[in-house]
Amino acid sequence: MSLDQYRLLGRSGLRVSPLSLGTMTFGAGSGWGSTDEEAAQIIDTYLDRGGNFIDTANFYGQMGGSETLLGRLLAERRERLVLATKYTLTTRPGDANASGNQRKNMVRSVEASLKRLNTEYIDLLYLHMWDFRTPVEEILRAFDDLVRQGKVLYAGLSDTPAWQCSRMQAIADLRGWSPFVALQISYSLVERTVERDLTPMAQEMGMGVIPWSPLGGGVLSGKYTLEDLRGGKPGEVVSRKAINAATGRLSERNLGIATVVTTIAQEIGRTPAQVALAWTLLNPAVTSPIIGARTLAQFEDNLGALDVSLADEQIARLDAASRVDLGFPHDMLSAPTTAMAFGGVKVAPPSHKS
Repeated sequence: MSLDQYRLLGRSGLRVSPLSLGTMTFGAGSGWGSTDEEAAQIIDTYLDRGGNFIDTANFYGQMGGSETLLGRLLAERRERLVLATKYTLTTRPGDANASGNQRKNMVRSVEASLKRLNTEYIDLLYLHMWDFRTPVEEILRAFDDLVRQGKVLYAGLSDTPAWQCSRMQAIADLRGWSPFVALQISYSLVERTVERDLTPMAQEMGMGVIPWSPLGGGVLSGKYTLEDLRGGKPGEVVSRKAINAATGRLSERNLGIATVVTTIAQEIGRTPAQVALAWTLLNPAVTSPIIGARTLAQFEDNLGALDVSLADEQIARLDAASRVDLGFPHDMLSAPTTAMAFGGVKVAPPSHKS
């Protein structure tokens, strides 16, 4: 596999690379973000290898710094790219309508993103996070209006409950409005709860899954140990380790999964990050995991995941270490009692998804 072996994004004809370039660390200033020089090197490397799918958001970087930097670095190369950004998160704290999923915030966010990105259109616009406030019809019609105006070409959802995603997709289909072609969610060996409903829903409803944090915030790269579970020092600058600990990604269970990943990586002469990324690509619902590397060295290592081949036995070990309970009704529907639904008759599953 290589970056120029493109995949169709969901139920669309849009062609995207099997790994996408995440830019949350771009334009973030000093601290944990990439320098502008590192960002330029990462972009050049990605494009030189055939990559075409770049992910950002109006919230990334200082005052939209990620979008601004991309607008400057992409320049005449913009047309060959599938450029994705997001709206929802606050850009002016205290302003009631400078955040949320409503039409006003969507429209003003798109206008601002177009200026920062120095482009006339956005290839893929995501709703960044569900706000539990805005009527779905308002969201759907606003997306459709922007598509009809040519300011947005495709619509996507991120971090939204499965039942709302499915509901909105069905309404869009019935009313002839622009459908959602992508679902961006956290998915990795340390975050598999999305397999209960989100990933099968996306596959059924025509949305390509775009995993964010496929390395579990770096936990699956093998850089953490049990010593890192100890709390930080008072007054210590917030670090990625502290964030991972606060969000539960840095735990004994997840470190155990990381140990299995590291063992398999040693067996095949690869890095743990490459093995973890390769595993996400095995899921047929997944279109393009997001690589959010901070340095060029990390990014080039991540690209090596495209060359990784895992044996069935190794895949089984990864699955056993990371498996989550699917819960009701999934456990019941996979039990022997479901034979009562067929009365001893064998019925093949559908050969294709809608």
